[in-house]
Amino acid sequence: MTTLNDEILIGEGVRLESGSAPVTLRLASGIIDALVVVALWYVFSNVVDTLVMTSNYALAQAIVIVFVLVIFIGVPTTIETLTRGRSLGRLALGLRIVRDDGGPVSFRHAFTRALVGLVEVYGTGGLVAVTVSLLSSKGKRVGDYLAGTYALRTRGGTRALPPIGMPMNLADWARTADIRRLPDGLALTARLFLGRTGMLQPQARARLGSMIAEEFERYVAPPVPQGTHPESFIAAVLAARRDREYEFLIRQEERSAATSDLLRRLPHGVDDVEN
Repeated sequence: MTTLNDEILIGEGVRLESGSAPVTLRLASGIIDALVVVALWYVFSNVVDTLVMTSNYALAQAIVIVFVLVIFIGVPTTIETLTRGRSLGRLALGLRIVRDDGGPVSFRHAFTRALVGLVEVYGTGGLVAVTVSLLSSKGKRVGDYLAGTYALRTRGGTRALPPIGMPMNLADWARTADIRRLPDGLALTARLFLGRTGMLQPQARARLGSMIAEEFERYVAPPVPQGTHPESFIAAVLAARRDREYEFLIRQEERSAATSDLLRRLPHGVDDVEN
């Protein structure tokens, strides 16, 4: 059927590009980010030197370790999490780190990439990262493989895909259907297919839609109503998957807000007094 690497190639020779960034752009953005880290190191090294001079040896070692972890892991993780895959270098070159299924990265992905990058990028002078990226069809480095991410072009690459709507005739079915987690490659293939159906020849469009729908049937229950068009079925699954993930994030934020409010309260219902 297809091979999902940097592009999806169907039998008729029609290619659906995933928009992954080439190694040259990744290298340039990495150099910019590395310069920022070096600048932070230079600025705060004076503070560290002062603390080391006024501290004992054991405390000085602890300060240096904490400083290294904050600069090389904490800062990149925080920036990438808050900006959903951005950094100064990627912003300048129009790149973004996304999950293998095209979704936004979370703290787990950003932390994994930063932790591995401490050795892969800074520990080896970028040699390992560049070598692995050159051998990868999507320009991935080791941190991307472990985190399940890759760099996506947001400028000069593919245009934004149109949003997916829930087919009205499948809304009731999707509301109660059990949809298991789709493989990242299959989900991305289906998303790109729906966004580019107008580019495909009718026969290729029908054939590819049927093949993706057959793959989807392995991950949903009960089966879609008989006679449903494959593209409607694919859209319903992707839309339900998106909506459920959004609802989960909303509930998670509400629980976090409720927990924070509970922790701020004083015991026995005593109101806090403003100072």
